[in-house]
Amino acid sequence: MQKSTRLTGDLEQLAVRAGRELQGADALEILRWAGTAFGPRLVVASSMADTVLVYLAAEAVPGVDVLFLDTGYHFPETIGTRDAVAAVCDITLVDVTPAQAVAEQDAQFGPRLHERDPDLCCRLRKVVPLNQALGPYLAWVTGVRREESPIRADTPVVGYDAARGMVKINPLAHWTEADLQAYAARHQIIVNPLLAQGYASVGCAPCTRPSENRDGRWAGSAKTECGIHT
Repeated sequence: MQKSTRLTGDLEQLAVRAGRELQGADALEILRWAGTAFGPRLVVASSMADTVLVYLAAEAVPGVDVLFLDTGYHFPETIGTRDAVAAVCDITLVDVTPAQAVAEQDAQFGPRLHERDPDLCCRLRKVVPLNQALGPYLAWVTGVRREESPIRADTPVVGYDAARGMVKINPLAHWTEADLQAYAARHQIIVNPLLAQGYASVGCAPCTRPSENRDGRWAGSAKTECGIHT
C-alpha cells in the first residue's frame, strides 16, 4: 500500500513528538501507545533470537501481527522457538519468505552466496522480503537496543524510518542484556535455547557463531548489520 506524501509527513511529525514524550517510558507503555495510535496497521518484527519483545507486544496489543523472516537458513532451535511462542502468545504470526528458495538462489547465484557476498544474500533473504511485508503498515516495532553496537547507540524509543516512510518503534532501546535475561527469568518465558549455548546473538545458521556479543554474526568478516536497520 503506497503511503501519500502528506501521510508520511504526518507520520514523521508524530514520530518526533512521540519519541520526545515517551523517552522515559517503559516498554509496555510505549507499546500500548503504539497499539492505540496505529491499531491494525502496527506490526512487530521478530527474529525469535530473544522473545521478550513478542511477549511484551502480546500483552500490550493482543493479537498484534508479528513478522518472522523465514530466510531458509535458520537454526532448527529458532524455528522451534517461533512455533512455541506463537502457540502461547496472543499474536498473529506472519511468516515472511524470500522470493527464491535457497536452492533457487543457489541455481542463480551459485552455492554459499552468504560466504561470497553476504550483503547480497541478506538483501535477498531479509531486506527485500521485509520491505514488501511492511507495505500495509504505518508503524513497525523492533527489538533494537542501544548497547548492541555503536551503530545502534543513539536508537530512539520512537523514531521515523525515512527509507520506508513509517514510524519505527524500539521499546527495548534502553534495555541491557541483563534486563532481557532478568525479564525472561522473572516471567518464565520461552527463550531460544541457543542463548544458553553461548550464542549472544542469533541469526542465520551459516553466518552465526557462539560469541559474547554481536561479533558472532558474520564472524570473520567486517559485516555487522544485515541492512534492515541501516
